[in-house]
Amino acid sequence: MKKRLALVDDDQNILTSVSLALEAEGYEIDTYNDGEQALQGLMRRPVDLAVLDIKMPRMTGTELLEKLRTKSAVPVIFLTSKDDELDEALGLGLGADDYITKPFSQRLLLARIQAVLRRASSADDQEVSAKAIHHGPLMLDPDRHLVTWKDQDVKLTVTEFLLLHSLAARPGHVKNRDQLMDSAYGESVFLDDRTIDSHIKRLRRKFKLVDDSFDQIETLYGIGYRYKTDYSEA
Repeated sequence: MKKRLALVDDDQNILTSVSLALEAEGYEIDTYNDGEQALQGLMRRPVDLAVLDIKMPRMTGTELLEKLRTKSAVPVIFLTSKDDELDEALGLGLGADDYITKPFSQRLLLARIQAVLRRASSADDQEVSAKAIHHGPLMLDPDRHLVTWKDQDVKLTVTEFLLLHSLAARPGHVKNRDQLMDSAYGESVFLDDRTIDSHIKRLRRKFKLVDDSFDQIETLYGIGYRYKTDYSEA
C-alpha cells in the first residue's frame, strides 16, 4: 500500500517540485499552502507523515504541530530557514521527528522521509513478546509504544521513544552520539551532533513536565549520554 504524505508550504514552487519528486518515488501527496488549510485537511484525511514549513501565514508550522499533537501522533519533519533557532525548528517539545534547513536537496528530503517512516514502521512492528523495561519509576513498553514515569504517561515521538529505549535498555552504559543516531535513524542517515542533543533536551523536558526532579538521563561531556542505574526520591 502506498504511503500518503502531506506537504505544507506557502511557496508554490516548493509544493509543485517536491510533490512531483515524491510522487515519482511512489508516494501519494496531499499539498496545502497554509497551516489552517492543512489542519482541516489532515483531520479529514490522515497521512503517514507530514512535512511542514515553519514560517507560514495564518498558522505557523509549530502552531499547526501543536494542534495536531492533541489528536494525532503522525510523524512530522520541519522545513526551516537558516536563521531559525534549532530548538524552535524542532518544535520546543511539541513533537517534531526531524528537520531540514532550506535550501535543501530533494534527495536529502527523500532520505529523511524514508528514515522517519522506517522508524515509525519499526515501532509499529514490535513483536508481541517484546518485554517492557522497568527501572524505578520508568516503564517503557515497546509493544504498545507506551512510556510512563511514576505511573503518568509521557507522550513521546517515535524518535524520542527509540532514543530512550536505546539508553534505558542498558542502564549505566554510555551511548555516544553516533550510536544514538544509528538506533534512532539507522546507519544510512547522517546528522550533526546538535540534532541528537536537541532530541535529548526535548526528551528531558517532557519528563520534567511530569516530574520536575527527573534527572535520569546523564550527559558525559565529550562522550555521550547514559541512563543512570540508580534512582532516589528528591
